[in-house]
Amino acid sequence: MAEAFRGEFYQKVDGKARVSIPAAFRAVLNADDPQKGEKGGARLVLVYGGKTRNFVEGYSKRGADQLAEDIEAMEMGSPERVRAERDLISRSVMVEVDPDGRIVLPPRVREKMGFAGDLAGEAEAAFAGFTNRFRLYRKEVYEAELAEDDEDDVDPLTLVGRHKRTG
Repeated sequence: MAEAFRGEFYQKVDGKARVSIPAAFRAVLNADDPQKGEKGGARLVLVYGGKTRNFVEGYSKRGADQLAEDIEAMEMGSPERVRAERDLISRSVMVEVDPDGRIVLPPRVREKMGFAGDLAGEAEAAFAGFTNRFRLYRKEVYEAELAEDDEDDVDPLTLVGRHKRTG
């Protein structure tokens, strides 16, 4: 994996639901979408499905294509595939990064993040890198999740390598 989503960034969401994609993430998006979209910007897929998720997941064009291939490899008609298709494919939207490095958060994405109402004021989003994808949260939700996760006193390096992906 040459490029990866790494780091955490906080970005303002303006009254028109626009948010700047962190420059480090734009580099990954650009590398993973050599053809670009209609307006010349990198495309990304925002997945807002999954009722227990309190975030939106963002995939580069290449990452979204790989996710779709992985789902297509699942047994046709199986409950797992149907759920994956519904929550990860149907409940997703492709957006394009504008020349200023921003995207407009679509209505379903805003709703999932808790920005469904008026965006005037101090709305802020948190971007968190997860190597092949990133998560997009409302800032307060992300910080609360971090505070909860950090209470277990587990050294994360002890978790690495426990479960190796096969296939």
